[in-house]
Amino acid sequence: MERISEDELIRIRRELHQIPEIGLEEEKTSSYLLENIRALPQDRLIIKVQDTAIIVIVKGKNSSKTIAWRTDMDALPILENTDLAFQSTHEGVMHACGHDFHMTIALGLLKNVVNAQLNNDVVFFFQPAEENKSGAKIYTDNHFLDVAMIDEIYGLHVSPTLPVGSVSTCVGTLFAGDCGFSARFYGKESHAALPHEGNDMIVAVSSFVQQIQTIVSRNVNPMESAVITFGQLNAGVASNVLPGSAKLTGTIRTLTHEMTDLVVQRVKDIVKGIEVAYQCKIEIDFNQLGYVPVVNDKDTTTKLMDFFNEQQDMMVEIATPLMTAEDFGYLLKQIPGTMFWLGVDSQYGLHHPSFNPNESALIKGVTLMTDYFIAQDN
Repeated sequence: MERISEDELIRIRRELHQIPEIGLEEEKTSSYLLENIRALPQDRLIIKVQDTAIIVIVKGKNSSKTIAWRTDMDALPILENTDLAFQSTHEGVMHACGHDFHMTIALGLLKNVVNAQLNNDVVFFFQPAEENKSGAKIYTDNHFLDVAMIDEIYGLHVSPTLPVGSVSTCVGTLFAGDCGFSARFYGKESHAALPHEGNDMIVAVSSFVQQIQTIVSRNVNPMESAVITFGQLNAGVASNVLPGSAKLTGTIRTLTHEMTDLVVQRVKDIVKGIEVAYQCKIEIDFNQLGYVPVVNDKDTTTKLMDFFNEQQDMMVEIATPLMTAEDFGYLLKQIPGTMFWLGVDSQYGLHHPSFNPNESALIKGVTLMTDYFIAQDN
């Protein structure tokens, strides 16, 4: 079986790295991917495109199940500072989260799977907008993925802190869920010298922020995790005027769907109390739901880790769940599957303007997952 070469993977990664695009704007990226996909033998390929999203179905010779691989496509609004010869040509946008690596590995795996002529169907989902718009939710809600009945789904994320080629994952939660919210407070404005004639919303907001922090300390099981962060507060127009309105925004991060529900309900309960205590009206909006927890399926994860442990010279670690978020969780809510970390050994971390993963991890990632898909086909 002819496999993609390391040189070809490096070339693809560098070309993708030069054309980073923000989520739902990945026009050049999508065109580049399609050009490479259409260069493959087409006799067993079914290609579906919607906006910038791409699905490629590789039909098997005698399929009894369908395995899927997902990669994200978008970049970040970051000014690159790497001095690489192939750095971003789109000023102020950079593949600082490794999605150029992710796409390259997906293309390499796709080419190898086509050449391997497997029995089972394999689906490749090139997904837009992981960083900013939760593309996984968009394309599950609109049933784009329904073109194939997927039995298992896999994906990876590069890890700058792990050695090149090493892997790490775990059964259960790998990434937290992230629920954004905004709260608008309505009281009554008055002069600072006449506070009794008004209803100060800065006081109400201050009490709300303090009470919200008791959710983590008094409602969350100490053996579990939740984080509530307020990132923005706007209130008032002058130092001698009691503001009659205020706006507060924040995020809730949890490791389980059940914990998200608990925290959201407690926030709503506290809102009611603040309204009574400070004689105000509060409108709270949880419609900024960005991500649900990435919860790895037990069976697929155990199977994948057993395979990893059988490989020679492979370092396998049990991952510790992180409070960062990844929209792969929306796919795992519908399809059993697993996400794992692939070590790329970068001096600088994810989302850093100098992030520069080691390219020798590309061939390791492609080889590892090619061998896994072949092993699952027997």
